[in-house]
Amino acid sequence: MAQSRLSHALAAGAVALPEEGRIAIFGPAADADLPGIDPARWHVIQPSAPDYAALSARGYHCATQAVGPYAAAVVTLPRARDRAQGWIAEACAATDGPILVDGAKTDGIDAMLKAVRARATIDGQIAKNHGKVFSFASTDAFADWQGELTANRDGYLTGPGVFSADGIDPASAALAEALPEKLGPRVADLGAGWGYLATQILKRDSVKVLHLVEADRIALDCATRNAPDPRAVLHWDDARTWRAPEPLDSVVMNPPFHEGRAADPGLGRAFIATAARILTPGGTLWMVANRHLPYETVLEDAFRDVSELGGDRRFKILSAARPRRAASPSRTRAARA
Repeated sequence: MAQSRLSHALAAGAVALPEEGRIAIFGPAADADLPGIDPARWHVIQPSAPDYAALSARGYHCATQAVGPYAAAVVTLPRARDRAQGWIAEACAATDGPILVDGAKTDGIDAMLKAVRARATIDGQIAKNHGKVFSFASTDAFADWQGELTANRDGYLTGPGVFSADGIDPASAALAEALPEKLGPRVADLGAGWGYLATQILKRDSVKVLHLVEADRIALDCATRNAPDPRAVLHWDDARTWRAPEPLDSVVMNPPFHEGRAADPGLGRAFIATAARILTPGGTLWMVANRHLPYETVLEDAFRDVSELGGDRRFKILSAARPRRAASPSRTRAARA
């Protein structure tokens, strides 16, 4: 593993961490290179289910929120500015010592450094690997940055850094309108976000259980509040690997297609694979995707019936029914006999 920007900053003496006490680190990736400090001292704050699971497997103590007090805190700058501000405020509230901020230029580290400098004294900084690390002493000057769940323009509760936090995503709205009245009694919403599609699915009395699968704990907390229906079962999990408790009649999804800032159609392909795996033999997938994303071939490989239901120049609404099942080893041997 290559030396991280944070490890370089500490080794160069540009910033420092105390030699004793717990250290909170907000938002490190699953494969993050944490500096050579006793792993027992690190307390990882990570709302992403796959990263949380991977870091836990590496032996780190993980949580979704800070549980101070800490001797110091490190904030790994996320892409969303409001989530970054919330983490800095949370770090200051839970920490008595230095706060280190580590981020790439593409994630806004220069703008964040400027914003922090307007409220606190910068004690050290260094540029490395197309980004920066800087530090300042914990202060209550950032209390107003604390992230809160708030109602968006459409009246739904959303949180900092959640997809489409300002209001209903147009693609999700189009998908909700295209859904048939009958979805079957057992349904899943993969990548449920803050729960808009769930609220529309739950308007159908014929739905007996709706599984909301979402990797972002903050989004899922919003969904809990937006869809307070006893039929809604919430799963903080990675939709790419989630296993349904029973075969489902329908899967509905508006899958993500970015990993950080990079477009990654592989995310949508993995969601499609999950849908094909968890549906009944006669089940149906209903999804919306950006017009340019090449999902049709993947859908045709995974399902017998694929069709486009509508959309516009920005996105397309697709349905895929009757998932293909790989032949079992016993059936394959029988066919060859």
